[in-house]
Amino acid sequence: MRAKSIFLILLGLLVAGCAGNQGGQPQAGDTRFVAGDGKMQVFGASERKPAPAVQGPTLDGATASLAAHKGKVVVLNFWASWCGPCRAEAPVLKEVAAQTKSSGVQFIGVDFKDRQADALAFERTEKTGYPHIFDQPGKVALAFQGTVPPAAIPSTLIIDKQGRVAARALGAVKYTDLLNTVTKVRDE
Repeated sequence: MRAKSIFLILLGLLVAGCAGNQGGQPQAGDTRFVAGDGKMQVFGASERKPAPAVQGPTLDGATASLAAHKGKVVVLNFWASWCGPCRAEAPVLKEVAAQTKSSGVQFIGVDFKDRQADALAFERTEKTGYPHIFDQPGKVALAFQGTVPPAAIPSTLIIDKQGRVAARALGAVKYTDLLNTVTKVRDE
């Protein structure tokens, strides 16, 4: 009888785990995803690697690419609507994007492993003011493998005017850290 009870409890946990993971989206504690502390890591000019070519359809039906912003600093932020830390950092990204836009800094969001309807709802709520590539299959994230773990969201990269990865943050970014790093890279 005891073995049967243990079996039923384990079966119940297994079924509950599958049912709670709608659409294959990660849940809290999912070890496939990498957490970070959000601190900006700045790379010296000699350590910087070229960013891969990034292009894709945006949530609003246009196309966004790094190549379209050649010669400018670009902030690339990987996020998803189901990601709590992504939601928490959205106002920070929006504010820094608005503050630095007039000086030629471009922000591009990369919506990763998400449902398009959920991502659109998130963007309608947040009104970030910059384009977001819809990267449901994760191709853009995989292109940065070695720089950013493909499962680390939120993650933020700062691409310098020469198209190289100048800085990164794994986890939700802080306002002062992001603004100071963007300004430093922009002023190089």
